[in-house]
Amino acid sequence: MAFILNRQIIGGIVPALLTLSILVEICFAKNVPAIFVFGDSLVDVGNNNYILSLAKANYIPNGIDFGMATGRFTNGRTTEFGVKDYLPPYLAPTTAGSVILQGVNYASAGGGILNYTGKILGDRINMDAQIDNFANSRQDIISNIGAPAALTLLGKAIFFVMMGSNDFINNYLTPVISAAEQKLITPEVFVGTMISRFKLQLTRLYNLGARKIIVVNVGPIGCIPYLRDTNPAAGDNDCVSLANQLAQLFNAELKSLTMDLSANLQESKFAYADFYRIVEDILQNYISYVCSDRSKYVFWDMAHPTEAANFLIARRLIDGDTNDITPINLRQFARL
Repeated sequence: MAFILNRQIIGGIVPALLTLSILVEICFAKNVPAIFVFGDSLVDVGNNNYILSLAKANYIPNGIDFGMATGRFTNGRTTEFGVKDYLPPYLAPTTAGSVILQGVNYASAGGGILNYTGKILGDRINMDAQIDNFANSRQDIISNIGAPAALTLLGKAIFFVMMGSNDFINNYLTPVISAAEQKLITPEVFVGTMISRFKLQLTRLYNLGARKIIVVNVGPIGCIPYLRDTNPAAGDNDCVSLANQLAQLFNAELKSLTMDLSANLQESKFAYADFYRIVEDILQNYISYVCSDRSKYVFWDMAHPTEAANFLIARRLIDGDTNDITPINLRQFARL
């Protein structure tokens, strides 16, 4: 895959930039009582502000277009979803009481499906721990409104899971450190371990009351500036093929997993969001998205999308066809 571009790959947005929260509020407010988000730095809204981690974004220039640095790893908003307002980070002291009835964001930069992923970054909240935190929130919701109402709320809520990139970037593909692991463990075995663990995690979410679960696959990580810079053999205009091959291998298994869970977990509804395809399309067809301002960039830093790219991604998840998200998009998902 080749791009006739510099390190900052261009790909803008529509001239009149609507905020993601407005789009999602229109889409969800009448049908979805709450949204619960699990993931890594792509959707972390500030949880890592409260832990001892090297993966933090609570400093400028992060948040320059948000008004302040909040812990989001971008210039503005992430691909974030909320019912009436931005979802609060779980670890914020104010995330308590009635606030959690509209949803919570548990995502943590550096987090992964596997518990040893991201150790090089210090503290991080991996998927198992994020589900532990949700279990605490679930109990608080039950205490607040009672068990029957809590189960009804969770059954109608949307659970958004975007996890897996760090298991490659900050685990299997970590420069130097992972060399021995790559010799001992084949990509197929590593991906199989991820999928087995992820199946247990998603099943646990279901057992805790989740019924509408959107699972987002891993994007074309070989195209992020960080991996391209640490693999100079790829060339200025090319992506790192091994990294993208790993992502595609995982994504194929993940799609089968979501279909299997949806078929076998009673009353569950899973949607598989093809983040890889969406980002790849933006990178390959950047000319159709070009705008004259700074929102023309896809990457904010060495690994994370700009608010502009996040807007495009969110728009396609909300109203995209089955090539972007299957079997139905978020707008249709919300009506179930």
